Amino acid sequence: MSQPLPRNLNEALDRVETKFETLYSWNYDTQREDLRSLYEKAKHGQWDAQQAVDWKTNVDPEAENTPDQQIAIYGTDMWKKLDDRNVRQLRHEFTSWTLSQFLHGEQGALLATAQLVDAVPWIDAKYYAATQVMDEARHVEVYDKYLRDKIELEYPVNPHLKKLLDLILADSRWDMKYLGMQIMVEGLALAAFNFMHNFSKEPLIKDITKHVMLDEARHVAFGVMSLRGHYAQMSEKEFKERQDFAYEACVLMRDRFNGLEVWQKMGFDVDRCLDLSTNSPAMREFRKMLFSKIVPNLKRIGLLTGDLRDRFKELDILKFENWEASA
Repeated sequence: MSQPLPRNLNEALDRVETKFETLYSWNYDTQREDLRSLYEKAKHGQWDAQQAVDWKTNVDPEAENTPDQQIAIYGTDMWKKLDDRNVRQLRHEFTSWTLSQFLHGEQGALLATAQLVDAVPWIDAKYYAATQVMDEARHVEVYDKYLRDKIELEYPVNPHLKKLLDLILADSRWDMKYLGMQIMVEGLALAAFNFMHNFSKEPLIKDITKHVMLDEARHVAFGVMSLRGHYAQMSEKEFKERQDFAYEACVLMRDRFNGLEVWQKMGFDVDRCLDLSTNSPAMREFRKMLFSKIVPNLKRIGLLTGDLRDRFKELDILKFENWEASA
């Protein structure tokens, strides 16, 4: 059964104090040809969440819609003790948990991109950011509909993800919103969606993910195009702040994939499950691959230098630095 809806609107609200400049741009000439071109592509890439996919598709939320091997306890003595009913429930819970975080992340992107429309200095960036606001609203719509109608179960936002979204939304600097959302959150989402699209056996979520990925690729490119060359003119102190934020964002995104809320709900040995989620070879490699889009893009915009390289080497994700970037 799905979670009951809040009894009133205030129960569903979560306030974040924000402050940033709102910039008019009275120069309507094209100032950034690359961003204007991206805007034209975005207009042609719009799709209707109600019409683009087949909502009549039957979905069994307890089936092995993604490989069981991605559940951290798979193959352990804990897994072997589960009967068929428990396995099916665990699949259901993890499907809901994973897609719920996609849903909440998309709402964070919706809010952050709406801020970018106000804060960015170029009219071309305002145009493109406005199309992304529409994209993100559509993504929230499509994941919410899938969770409500097909999975019938929803999880609250993971605290690690919530902390990162709050940091992005509350920051007053427009480039930090780009860095946090377009490069970090959207970059990781693109890798996660790629996994979902490649390995899901459920045709509806596979089709939804395909549509969302086409939008997300433009979103990440928007960040790379906008920030390329921007950090070359910063002071050492400002530059270091951006590098520190990028590292903190990576740690928060890595830790949000531990499944804590599922282990707690299912009554498992939480400490052992978290240890497996963190240290099992399969889960370690899965988490590293989620950064395969982020690392080359950080290099492309000029942040992957000095101390950040050393930190990424410790996380064992520096190996992605020469992979294809998103612009």
